[in-house]
Amino acid sequence: MSYNNFLYLLSDALKNNHIELALASVETFQAVDIADVLTQLSAEQSQLLLTHLPDRAYVFSYLPPNEQVKLAQAMPRNVLAEIIGEMSSDKRADVFKCLDEEQQNALLPALAQAEREDIRQLSSYLEGTAGAIMSSEYATLKPNMAVNDAIKMLRLEAPDTEMIYFAYVLDEARKILGVLSLKQLILAPEEQNINELMETNVLTAYVDTDQDEVAKTIARYDLLALPIIDHQRMMVGIVTYDDAMDVASEEATEDFLKVGAVNASSKLSIKSAPILQLYQKRVFWLVFLVFGSLLSGIGIAHYEDVIAKNLVLVFFLPLLVGSGGNAGSQSSTLMVRALATGDVQFKDWFHLLGRESLVALCLGGTMAVAVSLLGYFRGDEMVALVLALSMMGIVLMGCLIGMSLPFILNKAGLDPASASAPLVTSICDATGVLVYLFIASMILF
Repeated sequence: MSYNNFLYLLSDALKNNHIELALASVETFQAVDIADVLTQLSAEQSQLLLTHLPDRAYVFSYLPPNEQVKLAQAMPRNVLAEIIGEMSSDKRADVFKCLDEEQQNALLPALAQAEREDIRQLSSYLEGTAGAIMSSEYATLKPNMAVNDAIKMLRLEAPDTEMIYFAYVLDEARKILGVLSLKQLILAPEEQNINELMETNVLTAYVDTDQDEVAKTIARYDLLALPIIDHQRMMVGIVTYDDAMDVASEEATEDFLKVGAVNASSKLSIKSAPILQLYQKRVFWLVFLVFGSLLSGIGIAHYEDVIAKNLVLVFFLPLLVGSGGNAGSQSSTLMVRALATGDVQFKDWFHLLGRESLVALCLGGTMAVAVSLLGYFRGDEMVALVLALSMMGIVLMGCLIGMSLPFILNKAGLDPASASAPLVTSICDATGVLVYLFIASMILF
């Protein structure tokens, strides 16, 4: 059966209130796949199917934020409260933050007191920090417990714990003393004390640590979860590896959009975003770069006499400035990626400047040979010389601009990904025009 036929039959079953048939049609689906199906249905049909699913909270957590808000508006308050109450603490807080103030105020009284306090606490942390993505559901043990007692306690905590593979040993003030794995507990003698087993060198992050740094720490040390502490060193939550993967994906998406000179938003959907939103995301940089491109026009106007006496130069102008922009975009992309992964730092700039200059000269020399041959057949040996020298100079300038701009932005405290391909290209175009026409004026006059 095709996917479109499946959706038609499912929609028809829900329209006729055949709930058992609808549930049977998706019973073999994974939660994330059911969430995709819900986005293809109307709000009323999605709500009807979702509320009857056995793992409805899990499915709801996979829906895009805009779909969650749409369903939240359509659901009765008590049903929404039940679903949100069944979700993990971090996902619950994410949904809550997507709702408007009126919906939040209507939802809170329908939740249990513990859930209300948990939502308020997790929602209070700034977006982009560890606190905003952490879960408050984690396993804890006391240092003086025996292994047998610890396993019994974990059995009791497991239903309300997001990550059971590791347990954190806390003192009376909820400060971390150590961590141990479930495997260690299972293999250890039953009467052995926890403080003899636990690993005391525990990696942690503060609640206000940038979420990107948290994701990098989890990836670097291959952690399943990273404990999060406040500035009194009390443990307040954990960030799990799957949340770190989501952060890495969001950061990569934002950087990708910035490289394309689009105001970044990892939640931007080309398919469903309003036209006005797509316009707003793109218009600023395009208008800014229009005025930036005037620099090229100013350069051309300054060398009008040179161009008038050597019209053949116009033929090669797009080729040369385009090559500089391409070279600059390549260098910029490499540096943005290297800075994002921590492969290079600002102190490496001068070392990389020399390396990039050598690479640029090799690239420019190769391209100069090709373009000089075209110049010779189109003009003469002097035009060929102008083109060869210009190509080398333009490619060198383009590579150095593309490499340096991300470093400069990073040093200024700005996002290196803002050194977007259109921005680098515009700068390289302007400098390329000046280099080309300056060399031409020196040789041909």
